[in-house]
Amino acid sequence: MINAIKARRSIRKYKKDKPVTKEQLNRMLEAAMLAPSARNSRPWEFIVVTKRAMLDEINKIHPYAPIETATAAIIVVALPQEGPSEGYYPQDCGAATQNILLEAVEMGLGACWCGVYPKQERTEAFSSLFNIPKPKIPFCVITVGYPDEEPAAKGFFEESKVLYID
Repeated sequence: MINAIKARRSIRKYKKDKPVTKEQLNRMLEAAMLAPSARNSRPWEFIVVTKRAMLDEINKIHPYAPIETATAAIIVVALPQEGPSEGYYPQDCGAATQNILLEAVEMGLGACWCGVYPKQERTEAFSSLFNIPKPKIPFCVITVGYPDEEPAAKGFFEESKVLYID
């Protein structure tokens, strides 16, 4: 697992002519749904977009989503009212999102996590575009495709940020 974590990058350029398959998307969604959640509340739903016209619409409403060359996008939708642990949906949806990113790496795909929540103008725009009713909240959009770049690693271990209590 550490190899996938070390290999993960935010990919912003994809090969336009190489689409992601439904099987690959389902594997990423399975990984997402295996994420931990508070009291197993699983406060998430997912919208998968492969239609170019809709990907272009995402491009219009999210200023930082690298969607121009992506062949798919996954929108993680938070269900804040789900389960006995109301209020933990940001952590739960974050865990699901990270699992998608790591599964993408395992399959040789690239992905980029682009925040939607808590920016009100973005949550409203995504809710409108995808007919997401309240109280559901568009949490993030993940662009997906075959990488057409190899960014350098940015993360690293910093022991100075760790407090050991022995």
